Amino acid sequence: MIILKDILYKVAIEAVMGSTDMAIRKIDFDSRKIGAKDAFIAIRGTQSDGHDFIDKAIHLGAITIVCEVFPENIASGVTYIKVKDTNKALAFMAANYYGNPSQNLKLIGITGTNGKTTVASLLYQLFKKAGFKVGLLSTVKILVDEKEYKATHTTPDSITINYYLREMIDAGVEYCFMEVSSHGVHQKRTEGLHFAGGVFTNLSHDHLDYHATFAEYRDVKKSFFDHLTKSAFALSNIDDKNGLLMLQNTDARKVTYALKTYANYRAQILENQLTGLLLKINDNEVWVRLIGTFNAYNLLAIYGTAIELGLDHFEVLRLLSELESVSGRFQFIVSNQNITAIVDYAHTPDALENVLKTINDIRTKNEQLITVVGCGGDRDRAKRPIMANIASTLSDKVVITSDNPRTENPEDIIAEMEKGVEAQNYKKTVSIVDRKQAIKTACQLAQPNDIILIAGKGHETYQEIQEFVIILMIWKL
Repeated sequence: MIILKDILYKVAIEAVMGSTDMAIRKIDFDSRKIGAKDAFIAIRGTQSDGHDFIDKAIHLGAITIVCEVFPENIASGVTYIKVKDTNKALAFMAANYYGNPSQNLKLIGITGTNGKTTVASLLYQLFKKAGFKVGLLSTVKILVDEKEYKATHTTPDSITINYYLREMIDAGVEYCFMEVSSHGVHQKRTEGLHFAGGVFTNLSHDHLDYHATFAEYRDVKKSFFDHLTKSAFALSNIDDKNGLLMLQNTDARKVTYALKTYANYRAQILENQLTGLLLKINDNEVWVRLIGTFNAYNLLAIYGTAIELGLDHFEVLRLLSELESVSGRFQFIVSNQNITAIVDYAHTPDALENVLKTINDIRTKNEQLITVVGCGGDRDRAKRPIMANIASTLSDKVVITSDNPRTENPEDIIAEMEKGVEAQNYKKTVSIVDRKQAIKTACQLAQPNDIILIAGKGHETYQEIQEFVIILMIWKL
């Protein structure tokens, strides 16, 4: 049990009805999980409003309600706390409840449209190889040193973040690398956390179903760096046109990386092959197992972060050469017929274009490039024709299919994608709603030495269709 007033440290309170000098068992924003002596925080979500469930929470045993508006019915024996923003209040309360664990390790946040998972996951790999106990909060999984948990969101809710950070502290973890999404920042999930550093990868078209405009999406990303403290570092990709913007107004130490521009950390691609990259990083050559220009940026961000955290640069270069591809990020296999199949999480126009250009740079052009691509339902519709246009322009054959249609009709999504296919590319495009069948078709179309790109799902082995999660994509060449 923790005294309520201790959980409320740094929470901006507007009004209180009742006593804060009481013991609280736990805090939660999900009324279904409330029990005796709990505190319920009423969050206004995109699908429902927690204020509608205050009575239910009290019925289940809640003795404290944190809300933005006092309810009409005030229950006796219950403390009501009014705040301006319950999302922000939840973040600070969660940090306080778990003893502010982010202050006792080095927490690094990675944000940007593409590359977050790769950078965070490979930093975890590198620091593990360097002999440290490390934590990871990513889209793919959550790792407390070597103990693995399933991830459900790019940036988990504030309670989940602090719960795992506390687990990390108890396990002796020294560094944690965390993906920071625009949703997470906008919903204040990162408030109350102490970041030792922040990394900006890039910014392109995404999440405009959630953010009203691209400018809002950009500014939310920037706000993460605005909140970094003087003791932190801010590492930004200044080849991206928004890279320098991210560094404006931050109190953190400003550090840059780039392939095309003068920066603190610079790299040059000397060789780009299907087996790896030969890079020259700050005048030192290193061979790495990852491929493509986008991975050169990712590796440079990793190198800069490791140096900023105090690792020796020669040791970092050695460790970079040992890193292995992240699950579902440009992973490839080669069949007995010498057909190469590449699986990549690319689900934005920029990411898809980067992957296809990388493949086209490497291949000899004597082989076909066959791309399987789709777009998610209940998400940013504007990118659908753009994705199909990119795929059909940069591939020899394209199979347009489903990719998490959710509550939308997958045929409607595909129809919107097809609008982006230019007339000269019609003949090389086919649409197949069933994703498993689409992948099989791509395999059947492939001849020896051809390349198949399966884009979108990456590490995910399921589809979200209506309210169901369908396991799929067991495929063989």
